[in-house]
Amino acid sequence: MTDTAPPIIEVRDLHFAYGKRPVLRGVNLRVPKGKVTAILGASGSGKTTLLQLVAGSLKPQRGTVEVFGKAVHELPQEALYALRRQIGMMFQRGGLFTDLSVFDNIAFPMREHTSLPEDVMRDLVIMKLHAVGLRGVHKQLPAELSGGMARRVALARATALDPDLMIFDEPFAGLDPITLNVICNLIRTLNDALGSTSVVVTYDVNEALKLADYLFVIGDGVIKGEGPTEAMLASEDPYVRQFLHAEPDGPVPFHMPARRIADELGLPC
Repeated sequence: MTDTAPPIIEVRDLHFAYGKRPVLRGVNLRVPKGKVTAILGASGSGKTTLLQLVAGSLKPQRGTVEVFGKAVHELPQEALYALRRQIGMMFQRGGLFTDLSVFDNIAFPMREHTSLPEDVMRDLVIMKLHAVGLRGVHKQLPAELSGGMARRVALARATALDPDLMIFDEPFAGLDPITLNVICNLIRTLNDALGSTSVVVTYDVNEALKLADYLFVIGDGVIKGEGPTEAMLASEDPYVRQFLHAEPDGPVPFHMPARRIADELGLPC
């Protein structure tokens, strides 16, 4: 990344493993301010683990993770919570509170982190719902919504406090083509309207190419390639090219490493 402005997120030589299984083996990345950045990778490549490290839910075994210039893993609990108030998070499955109405789901972060009067809060919640085209569902429960509607409510909640940084974990998973396109456009529109920075973690290459200004491709526990979207699409790097163009042959493996089938079955050679 050539931008000289301080990055919103900076990760240096990040290592993390679950037991003896290494997931991240030295990740380095800098997320530019004010843009939509996509982190792409196959399932199991460590994308969600990277998000958990950025949010401070996990601690790195080596390396550093800085958000807004602060080393997340070194912050005391109170400072970590204060940092998280600057971040809006949209979880993989929406993460709505099932026993709260749509209105109360979106009002929840406002009630937790502000002292706004209820009438002001009501206006803000309705405004957030209007931005995602769902102003009329504020009294409904999440179970009464379609999957795509629930995802849009989750997007409205992620923007409830007008955060400086928004993080989206697999926002397109399981959506029909129309809803997927709506969510994609909403992420772009809200990012630009709020003047915030967005990080979209996904394996959906087509949507990432339409949405993002800057791409990272993660694989084998490291960043395999990065750059502006147009430049990445034209990349001749074998790993990046295979992943972005969905080519069947190349360095991205189909099979996980394993013993020979004969050895697994105990058959003679």
